[in-house]
Amino acid sequence: MTKVKDSDKLPKFHQADLQVCSDLGENDKVLSWFEQLHQAPIPKKVWLECELALAEAFTNATRHAHKYLPTETLIDIEVKIYTDYLEIRIWDYGQPFDLLKWLKEQPTQTDIFVGGGRGIKLMYAIADNISYTRTSDNRNCLLIAKNYLPYSPEQNNTFDANI
Repeated sequence: MTKVKDSDKLPKFHQADLQVCSDLGENDKVLSWFEQLHQAPIPKKVWLECELALAEAFTNATRHAHKYLPTETLIDIEVKIYTDYLEIRIWDYGQPFDLLKWLKEQPTQTDIFVGGGRGIKLMYAIADNISYTRTSDNRNCLLIAKNYLPYSPEQNNTFDANI
């Protein structure tokens, strides 16, 4: 077997997939599954931000994209963890939606008394890259990508929860 020069420097990754019904009751299952994927080199603060973004994304897919669809409608979730970034993808069957246009149309100040509408802004603030595109199989794919500087396990154990 031939070894490609510097192949040991290529990003290593781990991929996991989950499929759940379009039911807010599945949120605990989604978050438990996600927590099992946490690896020491990913800073705890970054992981918690991504967990929050995932919870918001799943909630939006359920409440908005699948609003008029049966709860049996499936949502596919994929997480890819690389050495210095991770990607979360969520596929839904809702109508196409221009995420970036929506963001540009929002007021810069958030009304804290409004019952909703902050989830997309929150995901946008957390992500280093975010997109929502229509796929060839007539689904939408939300991509949330987050870069990070890997920590040693010892550094992660000293995470200050008050940050």
